[in-house]
Amino acid sequence: MFFLENQIQKLEESRGKLERAIARHEVREIENRHTQDGVRERDSAASSPSEGEDDLVIIYNRVPKTASTSFTNIAYDLCGKNHYHVLHINTTKNNPVMSIQDQMRFVKNVTEWREMKPAFYHGHVSFLDFTKFGVKRKPIYINVIRDPIERLVSYYYFLRFGDDYRPGLRRRKQGDKKTFDECVSAGGSDCAPEKLWLQIPFFCGHYSECWNVGSQWALEQAKYNLVNEYLLVGVTEELEDFVMMLEAALPRFFKGATELYKTGKKSHLRKTSEKKPPTKESIAKLQQSAIWKMENDFYEFALEQFQFVRAHAVREKDGELYLLAQNFFYEKIYPKN
Repeated sequence: MFFLENQIQKLEESRGKLERAIARHEVREIENRHTQDGVRERDSAASSPSEGEDDLVIIYNRVPKTASTSFTNIAYDLCGKNHYHVLHINTTKNNPVMSIQDQMRFVKNVTEWREMKPAFYHGHVSFLDFTKFGVKRKPIYINVIRDPIERLVSYYYFLRFGDDYRPGLRRRKQGDKKTFDECVSAGGSDCAPEKLWLQIPFFCGHYSECWNVGSQWALEQAKYNLVNEYLLVGVTEELEDFVMMLEAALPRFFKGATELYKTGKKSHLRKTSEKKPPTKESIAKLQQSAIWKMENDFYEFALEQFQFVRAHAVREKDGELYLLAQNFFYEKIYPKN
């Protein structure tokens, strides 16, 4: 009996040792798995730096006759090479204001349509504030604006003669041979100061006051949105600089855009046909209106902001623009490992 009890005690001790060894082995296995998972996560993050970029959405709510088609065609030319989708927002009769139900649908599409990401949306739609819909990650807004009188003149002739992009397409005012100057002289509706009121409401958004011609509130809201809601707003007159800065800021979409703009076949460029520059008298007459003063105020504000951003992003040397290198670094990193 004594011998058997002694053997049982030894077996119990051996079992205890074995259980402790198994437990230590299991702990090491768990630690190894955690370590390997961490390494895999770091390796995955290192090998997929564009994972966050692949969720990006850009909205270009383009203002008519600001070189918007020219710029959009650059995006189309690059989408295959840079692996993103381009989608045109085609609203009925080009109405820039969406119904509340369409706003909800659009926000849902933009944020949840994963098969289309990364995406570049473009269309003649006024600014839409995504935060109102509880969206955590808002899209990136960009835009281009133009001298208000030049934009109106271009639109006036576009409605009558079209452009070199689709020369055979019949336009709404086709057959009307009256020049812009003749329209201004006769007090026509197509060249009235009220027709200048477009860039402000496009940036102001989907509020009723935005579309009240001559609203001071709309002007201030448009300025606020331009500064706070748009990554970059360029001007038609300096489109190449706008393209260059977008390539630097968003290479996931615009890598190769500057070279394409400079040396491509210019298939992206579009010009209104039969356009005649207005006389000084016509310009002076339009400039007397309060509406022109407000639209021009907004244009000058946008131009100043664009030139400020450009001054901190590019330099000119021998007539050529070049981007500035990274101008910050990190130091005094603690705790020390």
